[in-house]
Amino acid sequence: MSTQAGLSFEQAPPFSLPLQFFLTAPLFLLVAALLIVMDPASLASRWTPQALALTHALTLGFLAMAMLGALMQMLPVVAGSPLPMPRAVAWFTQAPLVLGTLSLMMGFLSAGPLAFGIAIVLLGIGFAVFLAAATVSLVRATGNVTVWGMRLAVLSLGLTFTLGLALALMRAGVWIAPARAATLAAHLAFGLLGWVLLLVVGVAFQVVPMFQITPPYPPLLGRWLTPGLFVLLLMHAAAPGLPPRLGVLVEAGLAAGILLFAVATLRVQARRRRKLPDVTLDFWRLGMASLIASVTVWIVAQFSPTWADSDAYPLLLAMLFIGGFAVSVVNGMLYKIVPFLAWFHLQAQLQARAGSIPTMKDMIAEDRTRWQFRFHLAACGLLAVGLFWPLLARGGGLMLALSALLLAFNLLSAVRQFFRHGGRFT
Repeated sequence: MSTQAGLSFEQAPPFSLPLQFFLTAPLFLLVAALLIVMDPASLASRWTPQALALTHALTLGFLAMAMLGALMQMLPVVAGSPLPMPRAVAWFTQAPLVLGTLSLMMGFLSAGPLAFGIAIVLLGIGFAVFLAAATVSLVRATGNVTVWGMRLAVLSLGLTFTLGLALALMRAGVWIAPARAATLAAHLAFGLLGWVLLLVVGVAFQVVPMFQITPPYPPLLGRWLTPGLFVLLLMHAAAPGLPPRLGVLVEAGLAAGILLFAVATLRVQARRRRKLPDVTLDFWRLGMASLIASVTVWIVAQFSPTWADSDAYPLLLAMLFIGGFAVSVVNGMLYKIVPFLAWFHLQAQLQARAGSIPTMKDMIAEDRTRWQFRFHLAACGLLAVGLFWPLLARGGGLMLALSALLLAFNLLSAVRQFFRHGGRFT
């Protein structure tokens, strides 16, 4: 069966709308890299101001920016339900999120209540606009495994934002709450395992077979994995009120679900019909290997209280999950989505001269994507080892900066091809 069955390409938004998100994302990756280069010692603890700013540069600036852009494209195409007023939604989401993320980072770095206040207002506007529009779209959508993954991911994003808003109000001194530790734990869980993981899982069920020419995922996995993980996340959020043993079982269930997705993805990729080298496949494989490593690090912590209580444990877990998994997979998606959109919109605009349109593979030079993957891989390795040998952290930051710059250049080269062959923004 065609991997594109059921897709509604005629409802796709203008190329410029998701593109403005995609082109902004690498800039925040560069900002994160520069924070590491300027102060590698900030990685000594996850609670340093620089580490908190770095984390939000990656999660809000890079990941959320790219993922919101992908949702703008996939909701009408995969779910068959366009966002209402997509142009207004795009601008009233992206601009406040860019400025709000920068304000939040300044708030962490300066400990200034004013910066947190500005961030609260701007991020509130950006997320409120997108969540309202996405909710309307998802309510109208016809359900399938990817749409259900999107629904649960967007719900997790709403919970992440609400909990983050509470934490920002505490930082700004506006509100004092007794359950700050529980709020922080739930914010992290819904942000990383809910919003990021569930969206990647849901989208993978569609894009891995479609773009990587693999067999489909097992139907039972598609039907039950995302709702199962979401239920476990709800139980995890209630962990302070649960018996300790039950809390450990919930975490073990989450780890098992993560491991199941990573292994299933590697298995279907091993059976892909097109055996030619593909750098985007390397990004995905690095992401899945990092997920497996994250679960391994968690398992070790369950049997080693000393390791679980160390500063390095949560930092390594975050490095593997955010940098190794999330950034890698989103990077790989960008290298498929942007060239595909450039090619697709050229086809739609230049039907009479379709034979002159470059293929998706020609939109971005393969050797440049390969070099960017090498820089990214080196950054992941150096930053992970740099947690234990800090001298390597600055080198990891430099590799990450080179990776971010080359990613931005490569995405722009696809846009240049689009304009060079007569494409236009509509």
